[in-house]
Amino acid sequence: MTAPPPGNTPGGGAVYAGMMMPLATVDGVRDFVVSGLPAVQRALDDHVTQAMSELPAAGTDYRNLWASIGDQYLGGKNLRPSLTLAAYAGLGGDEPEAVVPVAAAMEMLHTAMLIHDDILDGDEVRRGRPNVAGTRRRALAGSTLAPAQVDAHVLSAALLGGDLALASSYDLISRAKLPAHHRIACLDLVTRAIRTTIAGELLDMYADVLAPEDANSLLVAELKTATYSVVVPMLAGAQLAGADPTMVSHLEKLGASLGLSFQLIDDDLGVFGDPALTGKSVLSDLRAGKRTELLRLGFQQADAPGRAVLAAAVGNSRLDDAGADRVREVLIESGARKRALAVARQHTKVARRIASERIPSPLSGFLVDLMDELEGRSS
Repeated sequence: MTAPPPGNTPGGGAVYAGMMMPLATVDGVRDFVVSGLPAVQRALDDHVTQAMSELPAAGTDYRNLWASIGDQYLGGKNLRPSLTLAAYAGLGGDEPEAVVPVAAAMEMLHTAMLIHDDILDGDEVRRGRPNVAGTRRRALAGSTLAPAQVDAHVLSAALLGGDLALASSYDLISRAKLPAHHRIACLDLVTRAIRTTIAGELLDMYADVLAPEDANSLLVAELKTATYSVVVPMLAGAQLAGADPTMVSHLEKLGASLGLSFQLIDDDLGVFGDPALTGKSVLSDLRAGKRTELLRLGFQQADAPGRAVLAAAVGNSRLDDAGADRVREVLIESGARKRALAVARQHTKVARRIASERIPSPLSGFLVDLMDELEGRSS
């Protein structure tokens, strides 16, 4: 984590230096988002730096845990804070000090979700770098601890680090200079995001008691990803801009479809992506036996030999690159990959129609451009 310059405190003017006031055009919204993301980064850095110094008696390990949390939001796509900034500016908001802390909270919430998701998946690398768990394991390299003790340290760091990040998503909003009703509404959105994501994670983790073709993978994607990644960030920006209930309803529907498309493409990249671009192994989802729509369709559409290949590979913790190659062949030859990507495109089409017909310009133009970028992404 890069520490901010001295004197840059959360809510201080230096955090918002360089932010542009939004103009009522697509380019104006885009410029507000582009200029706002560095301010979001500074707010996150300030928050972590302040937290590192609040309990000196806790010692170096506590400070290092905070530092590893700060490192996790480097190199991401910034989708969630971008949506908050865009919804705010696109619906008439024009005060950076109101929206930046909330956008930062959306990214901190995402960080918490990633840290805990990596525990569930047994991953210690994120975005091509050690995550919180991997950072702790690296710190213990060469220690005299038994392997089981090292594993306990690693799990503890990730669990506690994710908890700190969750608490921080609330903290960033509670300390923001907002009217009470906006603050409470945004805090309620964070609670909704957490509860919905946990419901999705629970369905995901418990799905291995079902046959792969029977898993409700689209419901998992909506609960686990769409709500906290797209719906809630947009609603937070809309809330701060004073959006009416009708607009909120349109954004809910758009966000659900866009979030589903995002997750379906993410699932495809988890199997077919380039790790050098995604920063994540193409083995981890297969080894974890993720009941994604891609794999559900694979089991449903493959012939008997193909299903045998999938059954032997999916959920196999020792799956190697050769085995993964065979899985990819089955997913392509059965038409499962083509079908899953078609479902993603269909959800993008629904989101694009809602944006064009129900969302006012300039926000609609920004969202349509974003959909085009996300649909063709490689990471």
